[in-house]
Amino acid sequence: MKSNPRNNLICGQHHCGKGRNARGIITARHRGGGHKRLYRKIDFRRNEKDISGRIVTIEYDPNRNAYICLIHYGDGEKRYILHPRGAIIGDTIVSGTEVPISMGNALPL
Repeated sequence: MKSNPRNNLICGQHHCGKGRNARGIITARHRGGGHKRLYRKIDFRRNEKDISGRIVTIEYDPNRNAYICLIHYGDGEKRYILHPRGAIIGDTIVSGTEVPISMGNALPL
């Protein structure tokens, strides 16, 4: 399902250089170009403890060459996580110490 990224979960990405020096003159040939991309802020910590979240969208992240999921938590928080393989829209995920071991759930080490 294709959707636009959430505004509060993205930020502009500064592409420095692209093979040019401080004056803007090309010093490293054959570098640069590429498509304009927005950086998506991913929640790697998963520190929403014992609050269930629902997968709302699955999007492609061009910065990682991977898919990400938008999660709506029960307390109103919205975050991106890396897409767990096999998870579909509408699945429920939980992070915590006493959660069952299933696809998408996060437990501490």
